Amino acid sequence: MKAPQETPQSLLAESLAWCSGIAYVVLLYVVVLNTGRELTGMRLLLAAMLAVLLLPLVLRRPLPALVLLLTASFAATVRAYSAMAAGHGLTSSMPIAETQAWQIAYLQALLTDLTVGWIAATRPRLTAAVAALVALGVQIGGASYYREGSSSFLAASAFLALMTVTAWTVGYSVRERRQHTAALRARAAEQAVTAERLRIARELHDMVAHSIGVIAIQAGVGRRVIDTQPSEARNALAAIEGTSRDTLAGLRRMLGALRQADPGDGAPLGPAPVLADLDGLVERIRDAGVRVDIEWRGERRPLPAEIELSAYRIIQEAITNVVRHSNANACRVSVDCGEDDLSIEITDEGRGLSGLPGAAGYGLTGMRERAALLHGEFTAGPRIEGGFRVAARLPVPAAVT
Repeated sequence: MKAPQETPQSLLAESLAWCSGIAYVVLLYVVVLNTGRELTGMRLLLAAMLAVLLLPLVLRRPLPALVLLLTASFAATVRAYSAMAAGHGLTSSMPIAETQAWQIAYLQALLTDLTVGWIAATRPRLTAAVAALVALGVQIGGASYYREGSSSFLAASAFLALMTVTAWTVGYSVRERRQHTAALRARAAEQAVTAERLRIARELHDMVAHSIGVIAIQAGVGRRVIDTQPSEARNALAAIEGTSRDTLAGLRRMLGALRQADPGDGAPLGPAPVLADLDGLVERIRDAGVRVDIEWRGERRPLPAEIELSAYRIIQEAITNVVRHSNANACRVSVDCGEDDLSIEITDEGRGLSGLPGAAGYGLTGMRERAALLHGEFTAGPRIEGGFRVAARLPVPAAVT
């Protein structure tokens, strides 16, 4: 599989990030070189503020950024030690330099460990572990330049190791928690889709059972009158043909939704709702305190049962979201019966997406699944002028247009 080509904007951002990272290395060396003997106060703050230059590269390319940071840290530590020792006219073994060089070393160690934590949070565990070990090795190597004596060196090494392990552990914990949350969301979405398909299959059961019943009755009638009343037999055969064609077309579009439901979960006994039942739905919603205005466009005509059922359910779920989450007192429903498709739109002027329990609620998942099973289109999102909009387009078979 070919890697996606980078856009000019992404290439520009990448170049700027690298330039910023390299500038950090150069400016840090300049700051350390010109601080004199005392790297404290505002001078140390300036060295810390330079870390902002490395941030874009850390976010885009954390591993190369860590290499640059380790290189700059080691060089700055050695340079600070040499400059302060030379400024006092002392040899490298004298303890006076130890009291100064550790400040820049620990500052760089803190920045390095923050980068290690980010790598642990965004990269595989083995990669993060190797990065942490390399970073710790460079930090301990730098500690030999500003800690004299075995006890002082061991104490500094232990402290640096504790900082690195803590940063890696925190970053890895964030990564694990993010992966666990993503897995839970994926599982919940999958369960919602499965439940919605089972519900659609139970509703479709009514249509199929009704169609087979009609076919059986008409076939019996035709068999009895075929010799005495040929015209009635032809009418029965025409009814059988029309019913069977509609049923087969519906089965082809809804086959993916058929699943075996739980033995104890029976199918609903009442007839499946259709668009003509929207008036009753509007009355019930009005009792809940929300006014629903329905606008019909195009020529109203009988549609396949699965299309009317899915359209009704999408409108019902969208209006339910308005009542429960939008805090709006009215909504508008538009039903456009076109020649080739059925378009529906539900809009309100409520709180929009902030009123829904998450950006991908189960109700939206179910509506999207219904449209997809009929090879239709579904969109939902906040409106620019405020409120929320749900729209669906369900194609109508050519046989019924």
